[in-house]
Amino acid sequence: MFAIPMTAIIPMKDLKDTVALEKKCAENDYVYVTKNGYGKLVVMDMDYFQKVMGEFMLSLAIKEGLDDIKAGRVIDGKTVFEELGKKYGFDLK
Repeated sequence: MFAIPMTAIIPMKDLKDTVALEKKCAENDYVYVTKNGYGKLVVMDMDYFQKVMGEFMLSLAIKEGLDDIKAGRVIDGKTVFEELGKKYGFDLK
């Protein structure tokens, strides 16, 4: 199970205090920014953003692979290596 970070919520006017904003992002990974009491933006720590995007891209690749399997767009391993061998001029036997 993964840990869910504490949620930090600040009003938009607090975006001016970049030192405090950076500290909140470091403590919470991301900060919700509100305008007139409604959610407007999310500000994230760069490391957290890269981690989340990496996990998102991985999940898209997995979904694409599973969709290919369901649709029958598959090739067995032996055939793949034979085709690669022909294309690049090597023999794996």
